Amino acid sequence: MSKKSDGKVLAQNKKASHDYFIEDTYECGLVLTGTEIKSLRLGRANIGDAFATIRNGEAFVHNMHISPFEQGNRFNPSDPTRARKLLLKKVEINKLLGQSKQEGYTLVPLKVYVRNGYAKLLLGLGKGKKQYDKRDTEAKRDAQRDIQRALREKQKVAR
Repeated sequence: MSKKSDGKVLAQNKKASHDYFIEDTYECGLVLTGTEIKSLRLGRANIGDAFATIRNGEAFVHNMHISPFEQGNRFNPSDPTRARKLLLKKVEINKLLGQSKQEGYTLVPLKVYVRNGYAKLLLGLGKGKKQYDKRDTEAKRDAQRDIQRALREKQKVAR
């Protein structure tokens, strides 16, 4: 029996690392209906404005946009940004609930991908960055880029 390999990333929230300090990540399944998985595999998803909540012991992702499948049938969902249930273990949900209740913490969807034929969402526990934190992160990244550039130039000269 051959094991299915990991698929490509279908949607990614690039702004999350800019706006939040991601302290912990969780992989969770998605409950999809009808032809949403077909549309998702075509890359027609957007999680830029998405956020996750926990209600009644269940986790949900809100504002995750999955475009309707063009060749779909009557089971196509009418609302592309409906709340979708996340599949997590009870222990993980309780842990996330306790951590997200702390001041400044939120649940941020980071990326959507397919693993072994199932749609997965990488959920991050993030703490919001202030404006000066964003500038500091950008300055560190620029400094690293300058160091790498200088090292490459030095290696070119040494040859």
